[in-house]
Amino acid sequence: MGYPKKLLNEYETVALDLHPHWWYFAEPVTTLLAAVAFGIASLVVDVNDDLQTVWRWAALVLVVVTAFWLAGRYAKWTTTNFVITSDRLIYRSGVLAKRGIEIPVERVNNVIFNQSVFERILGAGDLMIESAGAEGQQRFTDIKHPERVQKLLHAQMESNGRRNFEGLTSGNDVASQLEKLEGMLERGTLSQDEFDRQKAKLLDT
Repeated sequence: MGYPKKLLNEYETVALDLHPHWWYFAEPVTTLLAAVAFGIASLVVDVNDDLQTVWRWAALVLVVVTAFWLAGRYAKWTTTNFVITSDRLIYRSGVLAKRGIEIPVERVNNVIFNQSVFERILGAGDLMIESAGAEGQQRFTDIKHPERVQKLLHAQMESNGRRNFEGLTSGNDVASQLEKLEGMLERGTLSQDEFDRQKAKLLDT
């Protein structure tokens, strides 16, 4: 299930919409396979009747419980979205109760990805997003190809910064434009040299 288009802003476009990596299913799938193996063993191993009955019932219960666990994990997987748009980074999850995180792209200060050797083989990993404001640091796990996601997010940050700058320079209020320039400098969208050049242009007009 993709991210609902009705939740996007009018001119907002989706650059990336991901569900968690398939490694997200590792625990319930491994447990279910072990439960099935336990059940098969209860059928073929020759023990006394009473013990075998208990064994088989225990195996059946274990298979049913882990099957429900896997089904619940799948339902959560289908309703979990990691989305990058032209304006925001969005994380949304939950089957019935929903939880979500939204970080404006212009507030993202740093994007760090982390992969173990095993995760690199699988194509999975984690992302740490450092942002300005109350959000602080947010860690996202089971991300597919996190290094590619990092590059894409940086590209969206640059694109968003250019759009903001173009909108800023088209305005007429010098004081508000200077305030926006200072905000872009603080967030790292503009370098000090770019800030100085644009400030000089505004003051000369």
